[in-house]
Formats: sequence, structure tokens, C-alpha cells
Amino acid sequence: MAASSNSRRPMDSGQARIPLGEVHVIPERCKECGFCVGYCPEQVLAFSEEINAKGYHYPVIATGKEEACVHCGFCNLICPELAIYTVELARQGGKASYPGADA
Repeated sequence: MAASSNSRRPMDSGQARIPLGEVHVIPERCKECGFCVGYCPEQVLAFSEEINAKGYHYPVIATGKEEACVHCGFCNLICPELAIYTVELARQGGKASYPGADA
């Protein structure tokens, strides 16, 4: 089956907005389990070159991913040390929509 130019998308794609999140890390709580880095659906996180007082590399925002967080909350839920959380930010310049919503 060939892919058509009328690919499926939500009926409200012109009205839906993609949330923008901001990641906050508490480096001293991190034990480098890697759950947040491994489970982030947008690959926003990477391990830092620096280490905390316990000797672990803690997560930081990956290069070029500063605005990629969609505030899904996976990192909040999966961190056993409660060392990471996100907050939702307002988008500048209006709403963000699904790719192809204007098509």
C-alpha cells in the first residue's frame, strides 16, 4: 500500500497544541540510573560530563533539544530519587500544532 499525501491526522489538529515543557534537575539527588534519559520520548536528556557529590553523572538538556520537551511527565514518574521534574511553559507567538495541520 503506497503512502498517500492525505495521511491520517487528528480531526482537531488545527486546534490542538503541543505543550512546551521545561526540565528541572536536582543534581545532588541523581544516582545515574538512566531511566529519565532512556525513557524520554523526545530524547531531550543526556548525561552531563560533570559529576555530583556522590560521583554520578546527572542528566542535562541534550544539545539542540532546549525546546523539545513536551511536558509528558515520564521523567517525573520514573525517577526513583525524585531528582527531575518538568513544568509547562506558555508558547511564544501563539499555539504550536501538529505537523501538517495547515496542509
